[in-house]
Amino acid sequence: MPRFSVRWMVAVVLILVVGGAFFFCEYLIYFPTILKCAWPKISHARGGEGIDGRPMDSAVRAMVLSDTHLLGAVGGHWFDKLRREWQMERAFQTALWLLRPEIVFILGDIFDEGKWSSQKHWEDDVRRFHRMFRHSTDTELVVLVGNHDIGFHYEMDWFKLQRFEKVFNASSTRIVTKKGVNFLLVNSVALHGDGCPICQSVEKELIKLSRDLNCSLQKCNHVPLTGCSALQHYPLYRVSDAGCTGQDAAPPEERHLLFREKYDVLSKEASQRLLQWFKPRLILSGHTHSGCEVLHDNKYPEISVPSFSWRNRNNPSFILASVSPGSYALSKCFLPEESTVIGVYCSAGACLLLLFLAHCLWMKGLLQCLSLCLLGKHKSL
Repeated sequence: MPRFSVRWMVAVVLILVVGGAFFFCEYLIYFPTILKCAWPKISHARGGEGIDGRPMDSAVRAMVLSDTHLLGAVGGHWFDKLRREWQMERAFQTALWLLRPEIVFILGDIFDEGKWSSQKHWEDDVRRFHRMFRHSTDTELVVLVGNHDIGFHYEMDWFKLQRFEKVFNASSTRIVTKKGVNFLLVNSVALHGDGCPICQSVEKELIKLSRDLNCSLQKCNHVPLTGCSALQHYPLYRVSDAGCTGQDAAPPEERHLLFREKYDVLSKEASQRLLQWFKPRLILSGHTHSGCEVLHDNKYPEISVPSFSWRNRNNPSFILASVSPGSYALSKCFLPEESTVIGVYCSAGACLLLLFLAHCLWMKGLLQCLSLCLLGKHKSL
């Protein structure tokens, strides 16, 4: 009976350790981490009241993330795919539940292999995306195109672009307006300026949007809209990440690597055209997988949003933006670090090992004690 009770006790402890570690790492850890985040408040000093007299509480609550890179059938190992996608799903669903954003932007590179995936694999990737990033009707999800979705400039074609636009039910270059706040969505993959058909189409649409927006600024047709925030996959031109700081910046050994135009960042010409056409009060971009803050021409701030996936960063994060017609405020929300989760699992494994050794030593001692007792009785007889 005692041995039976000990075995049950050991089994219960094992279940508690394994189950507790699993529940904490796969579910619970996201709640205390994201609970530290809060929507930034727009101060009156920065124009908390909109230029059209709207109150501060009319600000749009926008959540911005980037570079989810859902792994594909060719280069994605099943366990890597399962691990990374589960992390992003739990992080996203927890953030929606705790923060209640009105609109969510994903800044491109939704898929890792969209640039070459077959129709069957594409449909499978899309199905997984919709499951992971499901949301209520109270939240609008807006997706931008990235180079991994349709290919780099030399790889993209109309089929892949239209396939992407059809899935997300919108053109890849447009203006989204919410509560009088304009968000300009830019297909930055097509801004090479070399006269390719897709490039010509995108630039033509951008010029039209620029005229419409300028007209809105002047209240043409009595439409009182305001300046825009530009969202795109590629960052505007910068030499490197040398001036980037913060815990989500590129590693020190990578910050001084020179960026290649039209590959790591937009070209100088394309960057200047966007700034001249729209004069955005804020630019949000992805692609580099690291965070950075840059001020272009001493008046146009750009924030590079890090990757949302553990596959690209140990410490993923996203942006919380409170945006009113007259101003904005930003804060950064970090997700659990993958190293922390690995550490918890390693600690649980070490505890199990120690428990197993202790149990073995205890059983060995018990057997020795019983053998000595039996030996003593035998001698007495």
